[in-house]
Amino acid sequence: MTAAQRAAVAAAEEAAVTAVTPPTVDVHAHVLLPEVDALVDGLPGHAEARALDARRNSPEALAVSGPMVRDRIPLLTDVTARLAAMDAQGVDVQLVSPSPSHYHYWADEQTAEKVYRLANEATAAHCSAAPDRLKGLGLVPLQHPGQAVRALDHALEQGLRGVEISSHAPGRELSDPAYEPLWGRAEETGAILFLHPFGCTLDERLDRWYLSNSVGQPAENAVALSHLIFSGVLDRHPGLKLVAAHGGGYLPTHIGRADHAWSVRSDAGSGCAHRPGSYLKRLYFDSLVHDPHVLRELVRVAGADRVLLGSDFPFDMGTGDPVGALRAAGLPEAGFHAVRGGNAAALL
Repeated sequence: MTAAQRAAVAAAEEAAVTAVTPPTVDVHAHVLLPEVDALVDGLPGHAEARALDARRNSPEALAVSGPMVRDRIPLLTDVTARLAAMDAQGVDVQLVSPSPSHYHYWADEQTAEKVYRLANEATAAHCSAAPDRLKGLGLVPLQHPGQAVRALDHALEQGLRGVEISSHAPGRELSDPAYEPLWGRAEETGAILFLHPFGCTLDERLDRWYLSNSVGQPAENAVALSHLIFSGVLDRHPGLKLVAAHGGGYLPTHIGRADHAWSVRSDAGSGCAHRPGSYLKRLYFDSLVHDPHVLRELVRVAGADRVLLGSDFPFDMGTGDPVGALRAAGLPEAGFHAVRGGNAAALL
């Protein structure tokens, strides 16, 4: 075989491997939108929301978070810096969602519409700078359910893949019937719903040692998912593409308690048709659990086809090496590649 023939064979083999190896896709990455911050600055209700956030997190936590975010502003706003960081991490594609600080669920209807339209358009513009590598999610104002479908449609019109939502809105859980049109429209369009909490209703009980995040975020995920499961939302909308951040919080590793309640108590089992644990295989979860043993358990209970690579890029509570963290879980090779990118590539 000549050198030219050997080179041709090698190129063909490399192309074949590339064809069957999915890209590495990080579904949990954020963008900061100064346009939204400028829009709400000084508006009635904004100061009160910031004060509530301060009470929930403590001055000590805010003193750490402020410089941390400022140091990461280039990664959160500049596409060139983002792509360089992705290259260093071995990430081919990011699913980019607005920082949850942009939810602004305190806003009135007029302001809420301005927020979601600006957030959707700004996120789409950010991703358009590298459309092969950046896919985006928009926002919907959960505090005004009547606007939710319009907001989702607006996000899709911008070329975004869906929307990011929190675990609740003031006075409303995700089980609220007012959200049925949103679930129906998301199912109809195939839009992705990325469940990412912001804040925790345990409030000042978690205002030390950054418990507001380390305990509050997993708790909020578990509560929100439980409302969706036990209320029958997933029975009525089995085609929902819902991705839970932070591995779904405490729920997947403690689903046995929910299953037991459903089986022995009529009040616990009245809202959903099947054992709660069975619904984990209808949801998607990111891999950001910070523990290889927990990640293996998540894959066991949800299935290797339901876990997606996530980093919480570029915040300090994320990971700078999402592929390394996934590799540490010791999954079978097929499961590793499914989580690394195969599942997300199919979802997107």
